[in-house]
This record gives sequence, C-alpha cells and structure tokens, in this order.
Amino acid sequence: MSPITFASGVARRRSLSDEEREERRSARRAERDIGREEDANDAREERRAARRAERESERADNADDPDGETDGKRKKGGKKKGNRAGKKGKADDARVVEVAPMGAPARMRRRHWGVLLSFVMIVLVPTALVGAYLWTTARDQYASTAGFTVRQEEGGAATELLTGFAAQLSSGSAGSDAGILYEYIQSQAMVMAIEAEVGLTEHYSQYWADDPVFSIWPDPTIEELLWFWSRIVRVSYDQTSGQVELRVLAFDPDKAVEIGQAILRESQSLVNDLNATAREDASRFARQDLDEALARLKEAREALTLFRTRTQIVDPETDLAGRMAVVNTLQAQLAQALVDLDILRDRTSASDPRVEQSERQIAVIRERIAAERAAVAAGQDDIDGDDYPTLLAEYEGLVVDREFAEESYRAALSALDISRTNASRQTRYLATYISPTRPQSPEYPRRGVLLALSAMFLILGWSILVLIYYSVRDSR
Repeated sequence: MSPITFASGVARRRSLSDEEREERRSARRAERDIGREEDANDAREERRAARRAERESERADNADDPDGETDGKRKKGGKKKGNRAGKKGKADDARVVEVAPMGAPARMRRRHWGVLLSFVMIVLVPTALVGAYLWTTARDQYASTAGFTVRQEEGGAATELLTGFAAQLSSGSAGSDAGILYEYIQSQAMVMAIEAEVGLTEHYSQYWADDPVFSIWPDPTIEELLWFWSRIVRVSYDQTSGQVELRVLAFDPDKAVEIGQAILRESQSLVNDLNATAREDASRFARQDLDEALARLKEAREALTLFRTRTQIVDPETDLAGRMAVVNTLQAQLAQALVDLDILRDRTSASDPRVEQSERQIAVIRERIAAERAAVAAGQDDIDGDDYPTLLAEYEGLVVDREFAEESYRAALSALDISRTNASRQTRYLATYISPTRPQSPEYPRRGVLLALSAMFLILGWSILVLIYYSVRDSR
C-alpha cells in the first residue's frame, strides 16, 4: 500500500467518524427539543382546563340566584369575581415554571452489544471449554505421599567419649543433609535416575493424544522432562525440623507408589555417598595429621639428640645437680678442715708443720670451690663455653617441643582410630516416617479449583480490556 493511499484511507475514516458524531449530537438535540415542546403543550392544556372550570362555576352561580334585584350586584360581584379570577389566572400563569425534561429512556446501543458479545467470547466460551475439557478429556491422576528425614547416630564409640573428637570429625548436621536431599530430588540427576529405573516418558506420554495438557509429548529432552518433573513431583521441606515430604502424581496408583519408592532409594544412595565421602575425608585428614605429628616428633627428638651430642650432657639438670653436689662436698670438707685447723692450733704452736699443711689444704679446697662455681656460672671449654643457665633454657625448650610433639602424635593417632571406627558403621541414615502410600481414588486434577481459577482470570482480563476500551473512547 502506498503512503498516499494509506493517508487517504485514514482521512476518510476520520471524516466518517466526524459525520457519525455530528449525527449523534443532532439526534440528541432533537430529542431534547421534542421533550421541551411536549412539556410546554401539557402546561398550556392545564391552564386552559383551569379557566374553563372557573367559567362554568360562575355560570352555575348566576343560574341558581332567583332575585332580580340583586342581579346588578351579582353582576358587579360577578365582575369583581371575574376580575379576581382573571388576576388569579394571571398569577397562576406567572407562577408556572418550566422544568428541564427528564433524560430519554436507556436503550441498548451498538457498543453495549459489543461489550456483551466480548464477555461471551472472552469469558463464557473459554470457561465452558475449560470445564468440558476437565470433565470429559482430562485423565484422572493418583497421588502417593511419602515423608522422610535424615537422622544422625547419637551414640559413639568409647574412644570418642574419651577423646572428644567426634564433633570435629562430623562433616555436617542432619538438617543440612535434608536440605541437600530437597535440592537433589528436584535436580536433573534424580530425573535421569528415575527415568532409567521406572520409565517416566513411557508412562506420562501414553495419553498425549487424548490429554495433552496433563501429559508429556513423546521423546522429550532431559530439560523438558525436568520441567514436567516439577508438575508431577511436589516436594516440601521444613527447615526447622528437617522433614521432607513429597507427593507423586501418576495415571496409575501402582506407578505413583513405584516412583515414590524409587525416589526414596535414590535418596538413601545419596546419603550413603555422603557418609562415604565424610568417612574418606575424615580418614584422609587423620592420616595427614598423623604424618605431620610424626614428622614434628622426629624433628624434636633429633634436635634433642644434637644438643646432647654437642654438649656431651644427657641431662643438664642432672649434670648441674652433680656439680652442685661436688661444691657441697667441698664446702663440707672445707668446714671440716677449718675445724681441724682450730683444734691443731689450740694443741700446738704456730710453727708446727701440720698447721701449715692444714692451711694449705684449706686454701686448695677454697680454690676448688671457686673453680666449680665459676664453671657453673661462666661455662667451660668442654661444653662450647655455654653457661648452665643458657644450657638449661635451651634444653627446656627442646624438652617442651618434644612433649608437645608427643601429645600431638597421640592425639592424631586417636583421631585416626576414631575415623577407622566411624568407617566401620553408618553415622547418618534416611529415616522414613511416611512410606509411599497407595491411593485408592484419584485426587487430581482438581477440576473445581482449576475451573474457578480459569473463570476468575478470564473475568479479570475481560474487565481490563473493557476499561481500556472505555478510557480510549472517552479520551476522544
């Protein structure tokens, strides 16, 4: 279509719409004028009827009076009455108020018929089609319900109670495992496993020709089957209690039970895999900790051996105690020599050679005590010049490292024993508190609910369209 032809068509439609509006306005004016004329005619007729009634009443009064003397008076009175009646009629004429005529009676117009027809086509007909499909074509579906949770073994081995490592080796709580199962049931891996075990496509596509709404088409992809899985398996998860409930819909009650049991088996397999993974991780970490503790213990013992080789002292504390024992012995000998010297001086003279010998012995003992104390405080050449305080500090540090390494090794060894104990039993398991139920009557599809929802949404959509139409019409 050329632009000139399109523009001429638009102008023609606009001219036609303007002519229609002018015709409608002129028709409305004509109706108003006709109503006003009819009201004015009715008012004139009422005034004329009132005047005729007054004249007839005057004539009746004149005919009933037999006295002729009073004719003049009556005439005068009649004239006065006539004047008064005339004035009254004029007053009545002056008091007449014309009221605007009432609106014309409502009648169905073309737009009203269009709205009614749209309600029939948009609301009634689709609702009737939905109801006919639900009650005549849709296949009955049976619902099987199951409920389970993940429990963790509360009791432990005696080694766990003694060492307290059970909490450290736990890889997660039962609540988090239930959350993992909730996501796994809705995953593609679960759909593939159930498809391989049960055959979802074969069962749910058998009524595709008759009931395409509640069935799946033949040969769907895994993504399409996952989309349909959310329609036939409905899962709910309570994070507080860790309980998982599922409802399976199928065209056959036995098939619904079979699918529910397959879901439970796959969930149990996942829990077993989680247990195996947790045990493997715990064992691997325990072995790594044990290897590290063993290497640390070897290093601590080698360092202590090197210290003993370098200082030629097995235990500095014992060696120091021995040296202090020598000093104590020398001090005892010195005290005894001093006593002997005093006794000797009392018995002999100062020129006695025994006195000189005793004094020389005392001097030697004192030099020996000083030498021993100097060796303890300042060290000796045979121990690399290190004094005993330094040797004791180094030795105590090495001993502390060795004791810590030994404790770490014992703890790692206990952890490895616990991991081996846990590996021999199942710490987490699937606890089914509702086994898959076998339905006896179909509960789905819920035809009344689906029909009511369809009607509600259709009415809502139709109302929106009507409001849009009138808003566009009033804005012109």
